Amino acid sequence: MEEKTPEKKRIRVLVGGVFDILHVGHIHFLNQAKSLGDELVVIVAHDETVRKTKRREPVNTAEDRAELVRALRMVDEVYIGTPGAIDYELVKKINPDIVALGPDQVFSCERLKEELRRHGIRAEVIRIPYLYKDDRAKTSKIIQRIVETYCE
Repeated sequence: MEEKTPEKKRIRVLVGGVFDILHVGHIHFLNQAKSLGDELVVIVAHDETVRKTKRREPVNTAEDRAELVRALRMVDEVYIGTPGAIDYELVKKINPDIVALGPDQVFSCERLKEELRRHGIRAEVIRIPYLYKDDRAKTSKIIQRIVETYCE
């Protein structure tokens, strides 16, 4: 009689971000996040959230940004966030083992971990370090270079 080997639990990694003008920094961040587990789930910021946090209009709509991110091979699932703060019900539905923060995201790892616990979510929170030049691989810097180069 054959013994069944228990299935190895798949590790789900969750990240969130704007991903407005996809650039090399996003690719490094998503690759590093994916390397932490088996599945990478991305929450793309809602347009209203971009307006609030970035104090500018998004260049691309949330739907377009989600479609671009969904096309990346390291990404397994994509959701569009709700306007405003973190949607803990969505995070609970995704049920991540790890929440990975980007190097320039303004969240405190400890505070986010506490907030996740208060909502019954037992995920680790990890900060992904910069692997690229932050003065070049930032959407705001790319927009600035476009304006300076092509709008004079």
